[in-house]
Amino acid sequence: METSTLPVDVRPVPWTGRFDGDGAEHRRWWQAVSPYAPHLTAPAADGEPSSRTRPAVVVGFCSDEGVRRNKGRPGAAAAPAAIRGALGPLAYHLDRSVFDAGDVVVEGSALEDGQQRAGTAVSELLDAGNLTVVLGGGHETAFASYLGVAGSSAVASGKRLGVLNLDAHFDLRDAAVPSSGTPFLQMARAEAAAGRELHYAVVGISEANNTRTLFDTAHRLGVKYLLDEDCSAEAVERFVASFLADIDVLYLTIDLDVLPAATAPGVSAPAAYGVSLPVINAICRQVAASGKLLHLDVAELNPEFDVDSRTAKVAARLVNTLLG
Repeated sequence: METSTLPVDVRPVPWTGRFDGDGAEHRRWWQAVSPYAPHLTAPAADGEPSSRTRPAVVVGFCSDEGVRRNKGRPGAAAAPAAIRGALGPLAYHLDRSVFDAGDVVVEGSALEDGQQRAGTAVSELLDAGNLTVVLGGGHETAFASYLGVAGSSAVASGKRLGVLNLDAHFDLRDAAVPSSGTPFLQMARAEAAAGRELHYAVVGISEANNTRTLFDTAHRLGVKYLLDEDCSAEAVERFVASFLADIDVLYLTIDLDVLPAATAPGVSAPAAYGVSLPVINAICRQVAASGKLLHLDVAELNPEFDVDSRTAKVAARLVNTLLG
């Protein structure tokens, strides 16, 4: 039997959850998720499955070094386990298989090395025909995800990549060292070096929490964005539809601080305003239905500050929506 050679540091462990029975009618996530092995997700002989049904592989990115560098409150390194714990008890209604490939762990200050290894894992999984799901981690997770997506055969073959960020912040900070505040500027520079343009859009920007310099950088790079105060259901649906129409494949990244603090208290920087959960969930449904979703990640959960596991449960619900 072929085993995984992905550059992960912690191999997957069994998920847990409520037990109601062994039958398909009782199945929950913890009963459905299996450890990843390449032969289990190999494409069928009659062709590649559709984006709505191809196997999904979960990878944890245990890092809060980027948050520390960005002067936020650490704790996001524990998030992958918390999200798995919240997913485990959910009823399983998916029409696809889901596998767990384990965790990449950032030790100490070795953020860049961890991002490279996570990117390598994502590229390998994408090229094997899977939908990849990274559970962060601070939003430095996004650059790890980008390295994986940009290194995939889909992007190498010329497909037009779009990056959609659900976030209160642009994360376009120009800093001496990479952090949770820099990933999208890093992406823009990497795309320019590759002779491409970064197609980047953000839903949920807080005007009060982004400096004029960040807005100027966004305008210079041609970033499309919606302010949190403008995020009605109708406006968001039109915005996302317009963005999806101009790309071939999508990388969706969800910074949980896009949600109001009452909904997502367990994040590095809780939002005073935020975008409502029904609107964020509708975006996830829209993206899943588009058939263009290549990769997704969820970032900035901080279990240390998560009241009643509220934020972890929201993250789990959004992942369930995207895969369902």
